[in-house]
Amino acid sequence: METLPAVRARGITKRFGDVVALDGVDLDVAPGRIHGLVGPNGAGKTTLLGLLLGLAAPDGGRLEVLGTPVGRAPAAPDGVAGFVDGPGLYPSLTARQNLAALAALRGPDARTAGIDDVLGQVGLTDVADDRARGFSLGMRQRLGLAAALLTRPRLLVLDEPSNGLDPAGARHVHGVLTRLAADGTAVVLSSHRMDDLEALCAEVTVVATGRVVFSGPPEKLAAENRELDYRLLTSDPRTAHRLAAGTAGVRVVDDAGPRRGAGALVVRAPVPALDALVARLVHAGVAVRGLAPVVPPLEAAFLALTGQQEAGR
Repeated sequence: METLPAVRARGITKRFGDVVALDGVDLDVAPGRIHGLVGPNGAGKTTLLGLLLGLAAPDGGRLEVLGTPVGRAPAAPDGVAGFVDGPGLYPSLTARQNLAALAALRGPDARTAGIDDVLGQVGLTDVADDRARGFSLGMRQRLGLAAALLTRPRLLVLDEPSNGLDPAGARHVHGVLTRLAADGTAVVLSSHRMDDLEALCAEVTVVATGRVVFSGPPEKLAAENRELDYRLLTSDPRTAHRLAAGTAGVRVVDDAGPRRGAGALVVRAPVPALDALVARLVHAGVAVRGLAPVVPPLEAAFLALTGQQEAGR
């Protein structure tokens, strides 16, 4: 039997006065998958997340959330939870009291997860009885995630869930999202952190000026950026510079390192040309002590697709 997608959007448009926030957006999210949404500020990410959460309604196109068509009036779809622009919390209440208040709003017969359980999932058990006003940004993010988990959602929508998280908090959040997806929950998250997308997402959608410019697996996005800048560290920078300049497909971008004796230079090349340069260095007896992209491939592809490539260099 065919499984219904958690999200199916076709030609979605949304305007705010004269501003076109979304312009013909298509989006597909399958159950049990983590889907990343990425784009520069003002690209339309938050607007799209708001549509999925029922905070606004599309002006045009067709949107189905958990198999139910979304109409022209804002409505929170059943089975969907999450937050945009940060979670809404009561600062004077403790973490436990915040969750209890949210659970009470759903009524005595609502299907909710245990408060202690969700606090444990996001790593806030030790501060369960501390007031939220004293929480750091990362702790508030984790409490917001706990609030979303209370409803046992089938679609979880998160806006920058790693914002403000330290490494331990990020590990907690990554673990929670991975387990949710393994249990069949669809997750849509926006993030400016490419390491989050690469570590978590089965698919990513890149939006720019309200339009989708890429949708697919992160590895395909990275592969589509054919030429990257690499920092090359060798035992003989002068010879490395000479060989790089004479290798087809390789351009020396920054040769300040060899002049200063630092042993490093930056070259721009596609992977085959870079491989050829490394082979020539080894043949010439030059030790390669370091070789890495100046900007990670996924981030470089994002910058190129959204017209920010020069800013990222």
